Amino acid sequence: MPKIRGASIEEHHERVWADLAEALRQLLRERDYGSLTMGHIAARAGLARNTLYNYGRDKDVLVRALAQRAARPLVARVAALAAQPSVPAAERLREIVAAVLEASTEPGMQLMFQLGPGLPVADCFEERSAGEPRGDAPENPFHAVAVEVRQVVRDGVARGEFRDVGGVSAADEAGTAGAGGMDGTSGVDLLVELLSGVLRSGGERLGRDPSLLAATTRTAQDIVLASLARHP
Repeated sequence: MPKIRGASIEEHHERVWADLAEALRQLLRERDYGSLTMGHIAARAGLARNTLYNYGRDKDVLVRALAQRAARPLVARVAALAAQPSVPAAERLREIVAAVLEASTEPGMQLMFQLGPGLPVADCFEERSAGEPRGDAPENPFHAVAVEVRQVVRDGVARGEFRDVGGVSAADEAGTAGAGGMDGTSGVDLLVELLSGVLRSGGERLGRDPSLLAATTRTAQDIVLASLARHP
């Protein structure tokens, strides 16, 4: 009979998921993903190997599941921050940047930023166009975050808080916000895509040294807001 790690089955599973995230985070600092086995993960997490298969049929499935679980609170927090129309768009963006980078210090989220060769959560960063078949790719939590950020940026442009973005004016965003460039990408879409690289770099940096959270957050906030500042 396996040892129960909590007062209930639900608490037990939550603790096991947390132990698995920490075990993988440690192992990926010691060896490359290709050499990692389910046996390594089970041993580090203190689980029997047959128990580990209840959480994922192989290491790819397990790592993706951990990353997805870790991202859920972040997605919910970002959605709540974005859905505050009475708060200036700049302040909402500042808080969203802080939320993303704070979340990136959690063991499960760090799996998304430890993009070593072959690590399957790298495709969590891949965007798909609307209507593009999903195939075997995992649901992308960063897409949900980007959707909220795009709406905050559009709110800021429409209110005149932010500069016109990529030729998209306040009037365009308030009215005909569907117009885009020749490749179908609007100025806002392109800007958010590029800014996501700033947050990704910040997350990778924090994966190496979480003590840099405050400084990294301030710098990322400055970069994001400077890119949107209105020029005289």
